[in-house]
Amino acid sequence: MKRLFVSLIVATVWLAMASVVRATDSPMPREWTVDGVVREALVYAPANARTVPAPVVFVFHGHGGNMHNTVRTFGIHTRWPEAIVVYPQGLKTPGRLTDPEGKKPGWQHGTGAQGDRDLKFFDAMLESLKKDYKVNDKRIFSTGHSNGGGFTYLLWAARGDKFAAFAPSAAACTFTTKLKPKPVIHFAGETDPLVKFAWQKNTIDALLKLNQCGEGQPWDGVTLCTLYPSKISAPVVTFIHPGNHKFHEDSPAVMVKFFKEQTK
Repeated sequence: MKRLFVSLIVATVWLAMASVVRATDSPMPREWTVDGVVREALVYAPANARTVPAPVVFVFHGHGGNMHNTVRTFGIHTRWPEAIVVYPQGLKTPGRLTDPEGKKPGWQHGTGAQGDRDLKFFDAMLESLKKDYKVNDKRIFSTGHSNGGGFTYLLWAARGDKFAAFAPSAAACTFTTKLKPKPVIHFAGETDPLVKFAWQKNTIDALLKLNQCGEGQPWDGVTLCTLYPSKISAPVVTFIHPGNHKFHEDSPAVMVKFFKEQTK
């Protein structure tokens, strides 16, 4: 009976420890005050991030989305547990294609918009991550869907020197002339009714020219992907699926594969 009692105690302690480990494996809420406004994000950091240089991935939700849903749909931290992954929360923002009154959260569309509040938010997040963890400066990445993909393009234009590569989804860029060559994978649906595929195709064509890319070829056998090798080590990969504006379920695994191959 005594042995059984001890075994039950050990089992209880083990289960408690396991639950703690699982809890710490989940992104945790953090706050920053930017221009007097409290900003939020869910942040995952590997256990050794204070001693071992870690890549960083910023993941931006679409207009009307939120950081909790982004954790569920992207799940980058589950696919790349060695990386620090940040899921920021946007503020109410007038949309260009929907929600013109700005009742839903999103991200600024261009430099100077909303007082550059979201670019400043990014700066604050990155600065604090570098203070708290050992960040690998050569492996910082950004991705996002729809408005979040558009903000990823804005980060490329305004903070491009900070990043190794980008992975926008269901987004178009109207300021490609402001971009400097960087590796990129672009995700697009051929029947997207919101961010028209033709607009995204124009963006992709501009990126191919910017990055001095050659003819497309299959990319490591990854379905729906085409690799365009670059003369200046800035490859472009496209993930073109037959769907609409919805975030494609295979996108996270593919973007992690792409990110792992890139370094600044």
